[in-house]
Amino acid sequence: MALSGVEIFKLLPKTNCKKCGAPTCLAFAMKLAQRQASIDSCPDVSEEAKQKLGEASAPPIRPITLGAGDKAVKMGEETVLFRHDKKFVNPCAFAVEVKDTLSEDEIAKLCQQVIESEIDRVGQKLRVDAIMISNVSGDAGKLEAAAKVVAAKAAVVPVIISTTNPQAAEAAVKLFSDKKPIIYGANASNVEAMAAVAKANKATLGIAANGLDELSDLTEKVKGLGVEDMVIDSGARRAKDIIAHNTLIRRAAIKKGVKSVGYPVINFMQHGDSLVEGLLASVGIAKYASIIVVSSIEKWKNLALFTLRQNIYTDPQVPMQVEQKIYNIGEPTPESPLFITTNFSLTYFIVSGEIENSKVASRLAVMDCEGLSVLTAWAAGKFTASKIAQFIQDSGVEKDVANKELILPGYVAILSGAVEEKLPGWKITVGPREANAIPTFLKTR
Repeated sequence: MALSGVEIFKLLPKTNCKKCGAPTCLAFAMKLAQRQASIDSCPDVSEEAKQKLGEASAPPIRPITLGAGDKAVKMGEETVLFRHDKKFVNPCAFAVEVKDTLSEDEIAKLCQQVIESEIDRVGQKLRVDAIMISNVSGDAGKLEAAAKVVAAKAAVVPVIISTTNPQAAEAAVKLFSDKKPIIYGANASNVEAMAAVAKANKATLGIAANGLDELSDLTEKVKGLGVEDMVIDSGARRAKDIIAHNTLIRRAAIKKGVKSVGYPVINFMQHGDSLVEGLLASVGIAKYASIIVVSSIEKWKNLALFTLRQNIYTDPQVPMQVEQKIYNIGEPTPESPLFITTNFSLTYFIVSGEIENSKVASRLAVMDCEGLSVLTAWAAGKFTASKIAQFIQDSGVEKDVANKELILPGYVAILSGAVEEKLPGWKITVGPREANAIPTFLKTR
């Protein structure tokens, strides 16, 4: 169980030195209890207390990294049951199953689909995150052969090795030993051997249990064998069981401090009907899955799942924002139009998309309004004539434009006169109210 603020305070030096950034040791203890600070911030705490407090301040869901390099996926580290309490930390990973019964060409084709799955949505790169090589054949040689194809065709993609055969796991995982793979398939009958393989290859071990009670027993046993990094599967496959098991696991870890289930959850959603598979995957996204395994990655399904995941794992208290700056759309010349808008991601991508559709090279000045839309920012006093003028002057865009014309969003036409007063020598034009009218507006100028 996590320690309370008072219990943590008893282990601190009680010097109120303020070196940790908190005004008193008690205030620091309260932050530790709420997992808002790290014990490393206290320079004077004893090693014994540090060990105890480190465990107390650790997130209830153990952080795990799958893969290496810029395609690595971090999972776990969650601290809440509901995103409105704080936020969900690490988005779940999507993995596509590659069966070792497929031909080399079929495996290579799936690898290419994974590599090409990345899309850009409101400034974030979204993609299928991993490949699970599944030992469907039961043959160790076929699993190793499939793993070799994946290693050659998708070397940068994180990998999960799925088998209950420790010898097959060892042969395949060696191809990815420097890439933090997951070996999935440790069960009651092979747990010692699978733990040894994972430990020897510095891999995360996937626990395949038959129910929640067995799951808890297996994780405790694996931890006793010296393997700390695990992902867990309770055996749930139907939607109602996935919801029930995942919720019980998360609640036990966060509310009760049950360490034996404080690990990222892997759910298997493979289904012959791609629509049903997408619906099952959406259940996992909404209810606490850290890895979702699917059998196919059609673009329509990817887009739906990527969008749902992005929405759920966005901090509800912080609007999505893009960087404040002047964006070139196409190859603008000094005579090209200059638009202005706010830095709310959705606003930026809709406006920039419509400018691109017009085929008219332009500049788009994106002003920091704390991620608010145009009307909301204007109502909040963050998109005002004075601030717009100051931004345009500070941006240096004046030297790049010949006609000194600034196009305001139609919804804030009321600002045009005031902006013109604040920007001497500039012409202020009122643009369309709706972004979809921008192409017509540009072509009729």
